[in-house]
Amino acid sequence: MVHASELMYYENELRSRGYRYICGVDEVGRGPLAGPVTCCAVIMDLDDLIEGVNDSKKVSKGKREKLFGQIKERAVAYSICSYDHEKIDEMNILEATKACMKDAIMSLDVKPDIVIVDALKLDIPFKTFGIVHGDALSYSIASASILAKVTRDAFMTDMAKLYPAYDFEHNMGYGTAKHIAALKEVGSCPIHRQTFIKGILAK
Repeated sequence: MVHASELMYYENELRSRGYRYICGVDEVGRGPLAGPVTCCAVIMDLDDLIEGVNDSKKVSKGKREKLFGQIKERAVAYSICSYDHEKIDEMNILEATKACMKDAIMSLDVKPDIVIVDALKLDIPFKTFGIVHGDALSYSIASASILAKVTRDAFMTDMAKLYPAYDFEHNMGYGTAKHIAALKEVGSCPIHRQTFIKGILAK
Protein backbone atom coordinates (compact mmCIF):
# COMPACT_ATOMS: atom_id res chain seq x y z
CA MET A 1 0.00 0.00 0.00
CA VAL A 2 1.21 3.51 -0.80
CA HIS A 3 1.45 5.65 2.32
CA ALA A 4 0.02 9.16 2.18
CA SER A 5 3.46 10.58 3.03
CA GLU A 6 4.82 9.05 -0.21
CA LEU A 7 2.50 11.36 -2.21
CA MET A 8 3.76 14.50 -0.49
CA TYR A 9 6.92 15.23 -2.54
CA TYR A 10 5.40 18.10 -4.52
CA GLU A 11 3.39 19.45 -1.60
CA ASN A 12 6.51 19.48 0.59
CA GLU A 13 8.48 21.22 -2.17
CA LEU A 14 5.78 23.90 -2.48
CA ARG A 15 5.52 24.33 1.29
CA SER A 16 9.28 24.85 1.46
CA ARG A 17 8.77 27.77 -0.96
CA GLY A 18 6.25 29.34 1.41
CA TYR A 19 2.94 28.20 -0.08
CA ARG A 20 0.38 27.38 2.60
CA TYR A 21 -2.99 26.69 0.98
CA ILE A 22 -2.13 24.19 -1.74
CA CYS A 23 -5.10 23.16 -3.88
CA GLY A 24 -5.26 19.90 -5.81
CA VAL A 25 -7.68 19.68 -8.71
CA ASP A 26 -8.74 16.65 -10.74
CA GLU A 27 -11.49 15.46 -13.08
CA VAL A 28 -13.35 12.23 -13.69
CA GLY A 29 -15.36 11.40 -16.79
CA ARG A 30 -13.58 12.83 -19.82
CA GLY A 31 -13.84 9.59 -21.78
CA PRO A 32 -17.38 8.21 -21.22
CA LEU A 33 -20.13 8.23 -23.83
CA ALA A 34 -22.71 9.38 -21.28
CA GLY A 35 -23.05 11.53 -18.19
CA PRO A 36 -21.13 14.53 -16.89
CA VAL A 37 -17.51 15.39 -16.41
CA THR A 38 -17.01 15.97 -12.68
CA CYS A 39 -14.20 18.09 -11.22
CA CYS A 40 -13.05 18.62 -7.67
CA ALA A 41 -10.77 21.22 -6.11
CA VAL A 42 -9.56 20.53 -2.59
CA ILE A 43 -7.20 22.10 -0.09
CA MET A 44 -6.11 19.42 2.36
CA ASP A 45 -4.66 19.75 5.85
CA LEU A 46 -1.13 18.63 5.05
CA ASP A 47 -0.27 18.19 8.73
CA ASP A 48 -3.09 15.66 9.22
CA LEU A 49 -2.71 13.12 6.40
CA ILE A 50 -5.39 10.51 5.72
CA GLU A 51 -3.89 7.05 5.19
CA GLY A 52 -5.14 5.21 2.13
CA VAL A 53 -5.49 8.26 -0.10
CA ASN A 54 -4.24 7.42 -3.59
CA ASP A 55 -5.24 7.85 -7.23
CA SER A 56 -8.96 6.95 -7.22
CA LYS A 57 -8.39 4.33 -9.93
CA LYS A 58 -6.08 2.43 -7.56
CA VAL A 59 -8.50 2.38 -4.61
CA SER A 60 -11.38 -0.10 -4.23
CA LYS A 61 -14.97 1.18 -4.38
CA GLY A 62 -15.58 0.50 -0.69
CA LYS A 63 -12.34 2.20 0.34
CA ARG A 64 -13.06 5.19 -1.91
CA GLU A 65 -16.44 5.70 -0.28
CA LYS A 66 -14.90 5.59 3.20
CA LEU A 67 -12.16 8.03 2.16
CA PHE A 68 -14.79 10.29 0.56
CA GLY A 69 -16.27 10.99 4.00
CA GLN A 70 -12.89 11.42 5.67
CA ILE A 71 -11.59 13.82 3.01
CA LYS A 72 -14.71 16.00 3.13
CA GLU A 73 -14.58 16.07 6.92
CA ARG A 74 -10.89 16.94 7.22
CA ALA A 75 -10.26 19.13 4.18
CA VAL A 76 -9.55 22.82 4.74
CA ALA A 77 -11.91 23.48 1.81
CA TYR A 78 -13.34 21.53 -1.12
CA SER A 79 -15.65 22.14 -4.06
CA ILE A 80 -17.15 19.66 -6.54
CA CYS A 81 -18.56 20.73 -9.90
CA SER A 82 -20.11 18.80 -12.81
CA TYR A 83 -20.71 19.80 -16.43
CA ASP A 84 -23.46 17.75 -18.01
CA HIS A 85 -23.65 16.05 -21.41
CA GLU A 86 -25.26 19.12 -23.00
CA LYS A 87 -22.39 21.41 -21.98
CA ILE A 88 -19.88 18.81 -23.18
CA ASP A 89 -21.61 18.59 -26.58
CA GLU A 90 -21.76 22.38 -26.79
CA MET A 91 -18.21 23.21 -25.66
CA ASN A 92 -16.24 19.99 -26.46
CA ILE A 93 -14.84 17.83 -23.67
CA LEU A 94 -11.51 19.62 -23.23
CA GLU A 95 -13.06 23.08 -22.87
CA ALA A 96 -15.85 21.73 -20.65
CA THR A 97 -13.27 20.04 -18.40
CA LYS A 98 -11.21 23.22 -18.06
CA ALA A 99 -14.28 25.36 -17.36
CA CYS A 100 -15.55 22.83 -14.81
CA MET A 101 -12.17 22.79 -13.04
CA LYS A 102 -12.13 26.58 -12.97
CA ASP A 103 -15.64 26.66 -11.46
CA ALA A 104 -14.59 24.19 -8.76
CA ILE A 105 -11.47 26.22 -7.89
CA MET A 106 -13.30 29.55 -7.87
CA SER A 107 -16.01 28.11 -5.58
CA LEU A 108 -13.59 27.22 -2.77
CA ASP A 109 -14.35 28.90 0.57
CA VAL A 110 -10.60 29.33 1.16
CA LYS A 111 -8.58 30.87 -1.65
CA PRO A 112 -5.53 28.80 -2.63
CA ASP A 113 -1.97 30.13 -2.70
CA ILE A 114 -1.20 27.73 -5.57
CA VAL A 115 -3.11 25.12 -7.58
CA ILE A 116 -1.60 21.75 -8.51
CA VAL A 117 -3.20 20.49 -11.73
CA ASP A 118 -2.63 17.44 -13.92
CA ALA A 119 -1.05 19.11 -16.97
CA LEU A 120 -4.00 21.27 -18.09
CA LYS A 121 -3.62 25.01 -18.64
CA LEU A 122 -6.34 26.80 -16.66
CA ASP A 123 -7.44 30.43 -16.91
CA ILE A 124 -7.52 31.17 -13.17
CA PRO A 125 -6.21 34.06 -11.04
CA PHE A 126 -3.93 31.76 -9.01
CA LYS A 127 -0.46 30.38 -9.56
CA THR A 128 -0.52 26.88 -11.01
CA PHE A 129 1.91 23.96 -10.81
CA GLY A 130 1.48 21.23 -13.42
CA ILE A 131 2.22 17.56 -12.79
CA VAL A 132 1.68 14.88 -15.44
CA HIS A 133 -0.20 11.91 -13.88
CA GLY A 134 -0.68 14.06 -10.83
CA ASP A 135 -3.39 11.86 -9.33
CA ALA A 136 -0.76 9.14 -8.78
CA LEU A 137 1.94 11.53 -7.52
CA SER A 138 0.25 14.23 -5.44
CA TYR A 139 -1.70 13.75 -2.21
CA SER A 140 -3.84 16.81 -2.96
CA ILE A 141 -4.74 15.70 -6.51
CA ALA A 142 -5.38 12.13 -5.32
CA SER A 143 -7.79 13.50 -2.70
CA ALA A 144 -9.57 15.52 -5.39
CA SER A 145 -9.77 12.47 -7.66
CA ILE A 146 -11.53 10.44 -4.95
CA LEU A 147 -14.13 13.17 -4.27
CA ALA A 148 -14.78 13.58 -8.00
CA LYS A 149 -15.03 9.85 -8.74
CA VAL A 150 -17.34 8.94 -5.85
CA THR A 151 -19.62 11.88 -6.74
CA ARG A 152 -19.80 10.98 -10.44
CA ASP A 153 -20.18 7.23 -9.79
CA ALA A 154 -23.13 7.90 -7.46
CA PHE A 155 -24.81 9.99 -10.17
CA MET A 156 -24.28 7.32 -12.83
CA THR A 157 -25.59 4.61 -10.49
CA ASP A 158 -28.75 6.69 -10.06
CA MET A 159 -28.99 7.08 -13.84
CA ALA A 160 -28.75 3.29 -14.21
CA LYS A 161 -32.12 3.00 -12.47
CA LEU A 162 -33.69 5.42 -14.95
CA TYR A 163 -31.99 3.94 -18.04
CA PRO A 164 -31.33 0.26 -17.21
CA ALA A 165 -30.49 -0.86 -20.78
CA TYR A 166 -26.99 0.64 -20.76
CA ASP A 167 -25.48 -1.02 -17.64
CA PHE A 168 -24.38 2.37 -16.27
CA GLU A 169 -23.98 0.99 -12.74
CA HIS A 170 -21.04 -1.09 -14.01
CA ASN A 171 -19.54 1.00 -16.82
CA MET A 172 -20.19 4.53 -15.45
CA GLY A 173 -20.94 5.62 -19.02
CA TYR A 174 -17.75 4.28 -20.59
CA GLY A 175 -18.06 2.48 -23.93
CA THR A 176 -18.06 -1.16 -22.84
CA ALA A 177 -19.25 -3.85 -25.25
CA LYS A 178 -22.57 -4.14 -23.38
CA HIS A 179 -23.09 -0.36 -23.47
CA ILE A 180 -22.32 -0.09 -27.18
CA ALA A 181 -24.58 -3.08 -27.97
CA ALA A 182 -27.44 -1.36 -26.11
CA LEU A 183 -26.81 1.89 -27.99
CA LYS A 184 -27.07 0.08 -31.31
CA GLU A 185 -30.17 -1.81 -30.21
CA VAL A 186 -32.27 0.88 -28.50
CA GLY A 187 -30.50 4.14 -29.42
CA SER A 188 -29.37 6.84 -27.02
CA CYS A 189 -30.89 8.09 -23.79
CA PRO A 190 -31.17 11.71 -22.55
CA ILE A 191 -27.74 11.72 -20.84
CA HIS A 192 -25.68 10.46 -23.79
CA ARG A 193 -23.10 12.81 -25.28
CA GLN A 194 -24.29 13.10 -28.86
CA THR A 195 -20.88 14.23 -30.12
CA PHE A 196 -19.35 11.03 -28.65
CA ILE A 197 -21.86 8.51 -29.96
CA LYS A 198 -22.66 9.76 -33.47
CA GLY A 199 -19.97 7.50 -34.96
CA ILE A 200 -21.33 4.46 -33.12
CA LEU A 201 -24.94 5.11 -34.12
CA ALA A 202 -23.93 5.72 -37.76
CA LYS A 203 -22.50 2.19 -38.13
